[in-house]
Amino acid sequence: MADFVKLTEDDNCISVIFDIEDETVMALGDRLAESCEDAYMNGYGWDALLTCYLQNNAESLLEGLESDPEAGMYAAYYEANDENRARAQALAELISDLVEDGEKLCAFVEKYGSEIEWD
Repeated sequence: MADFVKLTEDDNCISVIFDIEDETVMALGDRLAESCEDAYMNGYGWDALLTCYLQNNAESLLEGLESDPEAGMYAAYYEANDENRARAQALAELISDLVEDGEKLCAFVEKYGSEIEWD
């Protein structure tokens, strides 16, 4: 898993922390914004994009997911249990893969950009 995605866990919560200010992530965010004028890739933009992506490609990862976007980061939370531990791991790996293979995410935004609730 890439350095810009971290998994943490405490007694009640499993967190997926996505550092959107990482250089690689910022470069991809710029490319995404170029392909869709509504895409402003702060934490809220990443939240909207990831939610839409999951709805279309990995809906099971939305089960039990709570998100907390901020200007400089995106965080997702699951209640701590074995099923959610697997979901959190899969989400972290998915985010890492999507950023490292930016073309897939760019193609997704070109196809679904008008359906994403960019806010």
